[in-house]
Order: sequence, then structure tokens, then C-alpha cells
Amino acid sequence: MAIIHQTTVKPTKLELLTPWLPTRPWYLGSGAPELAKAGGFRLDDPEGEVGIEFMVVLDTSGPEPVAYHVPLTYRAAPLPGAEHALVSTMEHGVLGPRWAYDGCHDPVLYATLLALFEGRARAQAQSLSDTPDDEVAHSYTGPELPAPTWPVEITDTGDGTRLTAPDGTVLHVRRVLDPTAPDTRPSDATGHVSSAWQASEDTRVRAVFATLASV
Repeated sequence: MAIIHQTTVKPTKLELLTPWLPTRPWYLGSGAPELAKAGGFRLDDPEGEVGIEFMVVLDTSGPEPVAYHVPLTYRAAPLPGAEHALVSTMEHGVLGPRWAYDGCHDPVLYATLLALFEGRARAQAQSLSDTPDDEVAHSYTGPELPAPTWPVEITDTGDGTRLTAPDGTVLHVRRVLDPTAPDTRPSDATGHVSSAWQASEDTRVRAVFATLASV
């Protein structure tokens, strides 16, 4: 179980993401984003070493707000071979130096997210310790997934991030969330994960965060 410490993080996560988001192929803005934290959830690393967060940030810099889904992992030391996926480093008030990575390039997040699809992991509240997040829904109707292998083929496009395993299983992580189609998924999808976030002060919406399929 991850312990959520009520402490400072410098720079803040939003400060880390502000220069990083515009470098992504799925970023829709034309300049620097104006970000606000809108929601998300966490998963527990079975080994208790890696922080795993699925963050939703709202960019209000354009004519219409855009909700971005940013999976992040937090580590106490650099992840070998993942220099390209490093978002930045930060100083945690309790845990000390932390390396923040784009979680789609982290094998721990990958394995734990697959476990969530199958119901072997449970989503946790983003800011509370030992508190399940019941807004997170998941399904899986395919055959039992094999033990996760790493590395996998990772492709970032304007459509999000695709992680293709050697057995042909494709995990599609949606980066731009669409609340107008809260349950839309490909016809060949064998699984999905969806959740909710705060779109405005009085409006809570939901969408599909990730899907599974086979090629």
C-alpha cells in the first residue's frame, strides 16, 4: 500500500508538466499550457518501490479546455535506459529526490495497469492512503493475459500511446480525454479502464483512459 505524504514537492507536478506537455505529439495547444490538476487515481506497486499515478490535468490556455491524461511514475533513483522518458526531477519533502517518468515507458506501471484490467489490482484514491477509488471502472473479456514482458514496442502519436507486446496485445493509453464519448472504445477492444475528473467547479465527467486489444 502506497503512503500518501502531505508534504511539499519542488518543483510542483504542474510546474514539471508545463514545459513537457508541448513536446508531446498528442499536445493540442499552440503555446505554453495553463494547467490545473483535475483528478486521477493511483495504483500500488506490489514491491512498494515505485509511485504510480494516472493524473488528469486541464489546460485552459486555448478557446476550449482540454483534459490530458498523464500517467507518471516516481522513483528514488534513475530508471536505466529510460532517459528519453524522464519528465524531470523533483524534491519530495519526505522522500527526498525523486525522478518523475512518463509512466508509459516504465515497466512497473505497465505491469500494474494490466493487472487493473484483469481485476488483480485495485485503483486507489489519488491523494489518500489506503482508500480505493470506486469511480475507476475496468473490464476485460479476453483470455488470461500472460505474464508481462519488457521491453515492449512503444509508439507515441497524436492518438495517444500504444504499447505492443510480443504476443500481439496492444495497450492504448489515451492522452486526450473525451468526455463527450465516455464509453467509446474500439470494436476489437477486449478491455478498458475509465474514470472521472473535475471538468469545472460544478461539473464532473468521465471517459475511457486506456483500452486493450489484440492484433
